[in-house]
Amino acid sequence: MAKTILVVDDSSSLRQVVSIALKGAGYDTIEACDGKDALGKIGGRKVHLIISDVNMPVMDGISFVKEVKKLPEHRFTPVIMLTTESQEAKKLEGQAAGAKAWVVKPFLPAQMLAAVSKLVLP
Repeated sequence: MAKTILVVDDSSSLRQVVSIALKGAGYDTIEACDGKDALGKIGGRKVHLIISDVNMPVMDGISFVKEVKKLPEHRFTPVIMLTTESQEAKKLEGQAAGAKAWVVKPFLPAQMLAAVSKLVLP
């Protein structure tokens, strides 16, 4: 059975690019437009990995990661932040919230898929 990856970004074109790359590598995807939307979509579903933007309306990526980590079924779900943010302070904030990797946009799909394959839950 394919593993499911949640893609959270306020840019629909970016969600589409990431989803196409992931589907091409054999993953299923769930797409959400911000943290709040994502929290609504993962309730009760097994998600093997989350890829999230940092800067989004309604609920930003770091707040979203903090909320996800409070959910017992998603406490150990790995999170990759996919963002234009490259400052060390933001990265540390993301790590403190529970992010396992930080990929800066623009990114190469191969680079993102390498991070995904290392972190995705069995």
